Amino acid sequence: MKKQWITCLFVGLFMGLSLVLSAPAHAQHNVLNLNYSTVHPANHRISMVAEEWAKEVEKRTNGAIKITMFHGGTLVPPTQAYDSVVKGVADIAMSVLSYHRGRFPLTEFDSLPLGIKSCVTGGRLYNEYLAKFKPKEFDDVKVMYLHANPPAILCTVKKPVANLEELKGMKVRVTPLATPTAKALGAVPVAMPMNDAYDAFSKGVMDGGFLPTEALEGWKLGEVLKYATESYSMGFMSAFYVVMNKEKWAAISPENQKIIEKLNVEYMDKHDRAWEEINESGKAFFLKQGGKMVPLSKAESDRWAKAVEPVLDDYVKMTKEKGLPGDQVLKFVQDYLKKNQK
Repeated sequence: MKKQWITCLFVGLFMGLSLVLSAPAHAQHNVLNLNYSTVHPANHRISMVAEEWAKEVEKRTNGAIKITMFHGGTLVPPTQAYDSVVKGVADIAMSVLSYHRGRFPLTEFDSLPLGIKSCVTGGRLYNEYLAKFKPKEFDDVKVMYLHANPPAILCTVKKPVANLEELKGMKVRVTPLATPTAKALGAVPVAMPMNDAYDAFSKGVMDGGFLPTEALEGWKLGEVLKYATESYSMGFMSAFYVVMNKEKWAAISPENQKIIEKLNVEYMDKHDRAWEEINESGKAFFLKQGGKMVPLSKAESDRWAKAVEPVLDDYVKMTKEKGLPGDQVLKFVQDYLKKNQK
């Protein structure tokens, strides 16, 4: 009897030990592994903030979610990032809405020449817009958050531009959504992703481009661009998106979804502040390379702002034709800026 009892004890201990040893392996099977595609190179500050977010997701979910980063469009091209998330090629992606002209008609206000000066102001505006209008054009993904890159101003390769007459006929790089703004100013726009811009400028294919000063350092464009016109009165931004595949989002527990939602609120602001920092750094880099800032007189600045007003009207007309409340969105945006922008 005693011998039988001892045998049972050993069997029980062995089974218990087996369960303990197998627990980590079992837990490992429950880890949700995700990939994350970004538009910027790995050493770009915006990619670094995205990677911080990914590490925080893993930390705050106690390792239940692990995210592998693919920077600089190495997983999918920046212009295909959104569709790649819809199709499940990328689980999470960050790129810029202005690469998808016509795909997000109501949200195209983000690239209007509204003269937004601050990334923090712009980013908060974009996310409040999402909360208020809940645009159906994002229904095929889970939107983590939007953030705002700095205002795009005119930068040129060989000639300084201090008035509209000097800009007329110049071939300039733009994002697709900025094409109407460049045309309204008399330039000849060419839609082009930022990662193609350096070659275009260095080879003389483009006379200049509309871009934020952060790109002068982040994309090394300050090495080939020599002048930056302070055209802030009609400066325009582009909203960057961070989106996730809906099926992958549904695979996350409700508890961890809440953790990520809270993290998103923190990081939309962190991304906007990072944009502010690198925009100032980009300007300093540009000046150190021998670049020159070209100021506009008050009268000339007003001329630029006046010249692009039809672009705002066209946005309202376009959205109305699609049955969308663009007039309400534009009013919301302009009222927000009057209240929140100095």
